[in-house]
Amino acid sequence: MHGEYKVPGGKLVVADIEVANKSISHASISGDFFLEPDSALASINQALLGLPSDASHKVITTAVAEALDDDVVMFGFSAEAVATVVRRALGKASSWLDHTFELIPPVTLPAAQHAALDEVIANSVAKGERGPTLRFWDWDDRVVVIGSFQSVKNEVDMAAAQAEQVNVVRRITGGGAMFMEPGNCITYSLTVPTSLVDGMSIEKSYQFLDAWVISALAEVGIKAHYVPLNDIASTEGKIGGAAQKRFANGVVVHHATLAYDIDANKMLQVLRTGREKLSDKGITSANKRVDPMRSQTGLARDEIIDAFMRQFAAIYNTQNGDYLAHELDAAKDLVTHKFLSDEWLYKVS
Repeated sequence: MHGEYKVPGGKLVVADIEVANKSISHASISGDFFLEPDSALASINQALLGLPSDASHKVITTAVAEALDDDVVMFGFSAEAVATVVRRALGKASSWLDHTFELIPPVTLPAAQHAALDEVIANSVAKGERGPTLRFWDWDDRVVVIGSFQSVKNEVDMAAAQAEQVNVVRRITGGGAMFMEPGNCITYSLTVPTSLVDGMSIEKSYQFLDAWVISALAEVGIKAHYVPLNDIASTEGKIGGAAQKRFANGVVVHHATLAYDIDANKMLQVLRTGREKLSDKGITSANKRVDPMRSQTGLARDEIIDAFMRQFAAIYNTQNGDYLAHELDAAKDLVTHKFLSDEWLYKVS
């Protein structure tokens, strides 16, 4: 059994594993990492012997860590990385290359329906009705999408929102509020099996799942980087943020919204936290915009989205995808009975 794992920002770790009687009978860890002293590699291999073939990431990590003396130096990898590559070899964890991703280009739907589709697509992936999916949102309404745990009264000026005909929708993932007008930002959802982020902390999984978009931004001329916990930034400042939800059915929804050309004055009218966050940047009146992607690339929004899809397809195995009829119907039903209901919207007082 063979597994490989490239540590984000680190080195390649490789595991060759043999199993007998449901336990590891042979283990060989290799890679382009650095390890001192050399003898520590034998200790790592020995620590893996006898572990159950279904050992959790935590069990493997602990076994490796306890086998190493305090003076051992691991550079470019870690006990956690060893656990990840061992579980990949055992078929308990997966890599990007183990999957074929369905790629769905922007389809114009109400923003609330896109929020509902995050839940619907997660169920489809869990049931095997579709493969892991990257989909881009497009919408023709004005909306504030708040995080799952945010308070409406603390985040949104509802009177101003109603006056401006801006709807408010609560999504299933955490994180902050998104002010969305047609064409003002780029939003995508990536729905994958939990096996892809097996053993990763929440912070590491954000960096791992955002890696492709960092490369895509470079392709359109933006030198971007990941900022813990969930932000994407360039040398000019924050571009956007991501949010996640891990379902009990073995699926993760990871989505991000990147600012293309946002009217800060409109945003400040309806978002209470927007006023606070932008007050130290001098953005307190009209004629101010948050336009990092438009100004830094000079490209139309559609061109950037096309570049993103090409970059993802160049890195990973993809096939063209589309929404299934029953997924769209289920999302419409969720919008009516959940996402536009007061019970859901005001679940956090």
